[in-house]
Formats: sequence, structure tokens, C-alpha cells
Amino acid sequence: MNTLTRPFATREPARTRPRRLRGLLWLVARQHRAVLILCAAATLLGAALIIHERGALLDEAHAGGWPATSVDDFDGARRMRMSDTFNNYAAYVGYLPLLFGVFLGAPLLAADQENGTARLVTTQSVPRSRWLLWKLGFALGLVVLTTAVLGTLLTWYWHAARPFVSSDWLDGTIFDNTGPVLLTRALFTLSLGIAIGALVRRAVTAMTLTFFGAFAFSVAFDYLKPHLATPRRIAFPLESTQPAVLDGAVQVDQWIGTASGRLYGWGTCVDNASPERCRAQKGIVNSVWDYFGYDQMATLQWTAAALLTAGSAVLLAVAVWRTRRQAF
Repeated sequence: MNTLTRPFATREPARTRPRRLRGLLWLVARQHRAVLILCAAATLLGAALIIHERGALLDEAHAGGWPATSVDDFDGARRMRMSDTFNNYAAYVGYLPLLFGVFLGAPLLAADQENGTARLVTTQSVPRSRWLLWKLGFALGLVVLTTAVLGTLLTWYWHAARPFVSSDWLDGTIFDNTGPVLLTRALFTLSLGIAIGALVRRAVTAMTLTFFGAFAFSVAFDYLKPHLATPRRIAFPLESTQPAVLDGAVQVDQWIGTASGRLYGWGTCVDNASPERCRAQKGIVNSVWDYFGYDQMATLQWTAAALLTAGSAVLLAVAVWRTRRQAF
């Protein structure tokens, strides 16, 4: 009897797709994939919205007759709407440094130390310095990329919106979120969170402390801004209109003064029964301003950026020093 034989099917191991990311890069991306996805989405969506809103602002401005029509002659409701839209987007972008500090910086090292991941990684023939390099490099790169894109686009939006929004560009909505300041603020709060996390080694505790630390930093930064450069001073007659040089300027302080240069507080003689006679007796003829011109904005921003970068470097050095010395 003939028998039909069929060859035994040879089982081959299932082929798995090779990973595009390997080693510590895969581990870091895997650990922080939620933040990575959120940052990518925020960058793409934020960029699209800023580009769209800038175009919409220019369309509305042209519909109102600008630039042939002066901004002062614009309908108040239209101008308010344009200003509010810009300020809202600038405020949303301004939350990024706080979010990066609390949700990325604070748990970056603290969570690995608390959960034992740092010990596991460094016992797998991975030097501690290499683990630190990948963790810090990933966080810094993510923050730089996100804030550089959104900060650049918001600055572009600001240049178009400037005639229609508040002239007080030293205000946090504009100064803190345009130019190089947004990026360096984000780096500082990120570094603050990393340093706090390396010191306390508890993720939730580090996030809480970073939140309050970032708030204290924002208060201190608002105080620091007017001291980043020397204000200019100008005197002009009390009853005259402001000189053109003050267009776009930010007032730092104001006095009234005599022709010889003697200064009085701006409220001098206001409560007097006869203010004009009081001023005449004191020889007060001028209004005196200390101010920052719009051309000083770049100097102030780059000075702030340099200080924030230096502060970030110090905080990161503290975090690295502490992490390399402590036992996991």
C-alpha cells in the first residue's frame, strides 16, 4: 500500500519588526511618550491656530480701512476684539513654562529614583552619567523645540497685532511670551523642577514644590524686568501733547518738574485749592517721564534671556551633582 507522506512543517520563529529606537533613547521615549505626544499635538495645533488668527487679524484690520485709516479711528468693539484674541493666545502659550516645570521637570529624575527605575537602568551596564545625559537631553530638546516654534510664531503674530493691542509691551502677556524669553523661561522652570526633583526624590512632592517655586519666580521676574536696562528720561511742557518719541514707549515713572530740573511727585499741587497757582509758585512747568522706548525691548528681552539661561545652567548643575552623589 502506498502511503503519502508530507514533510513536517518547520516552525520558524515569528519575525518581529525591529525597533527604530533602541537603548536609552527607546526607554526615555517610552517613559515620556504621553508628554511627547502632547507636545507634538500642542506644537502643531498651536502653530496652525496662531497662523490662522494672524491672518484673521489682518483681514479684519484691512476691512476696517487700515492702514489708510488710523487705528485711533477704528471701531472700539472691533479693536477690543482683535486685542482680546491676541492676548488670549499669548496667555495660553504663557502657561507652557509652568506645565513643563511641573509635569516634565519635577518627575523627570524623581520618579525614576522613587520607583527604582534609575537603579535598574544603572545596573544594566549603563553608566549613571549616560542615563543622566539621555534624560536631561530629552527634556531639554523637547522644551526647546516646542517653545521655539510657538514663541517664534507668537512674536510674528505680535508684530502684526502691535498697532491694535496695549502699548505696554513690558506687560507679561507680551514681554514674557515673545522673542527669546518664552524659551528661556521654559528652560528655567524645567531646570527648577529637575533640581527640586533631584533633591527631594519624590515625584508628587517635587511637582508641588515646583508649582509654588514657579509662582514665586514669576513674581520675582516681574519685579526684575524694569531693572534690566536704564530707563530714558524726557521732559516736556505740562499742557502739551506727548512727544512722538513716546509712541510705543512704556512709562516707568513720572514726575513734574521745574525748568531748572528740580523734580516733584506727580501729585504735587493736585489737592491744592488752586493747582495752577501752586505750580507757578514752585516754578513747575514740565512733565517728566522715565520710560523704555520700543527700541529697547530687544535689549531687555535678551538680557532677561541671558540671566534665565545662566540660572538654568546653575540649577541643572545642582541636579547633576546631587544625582551623581546620591545612592539609588
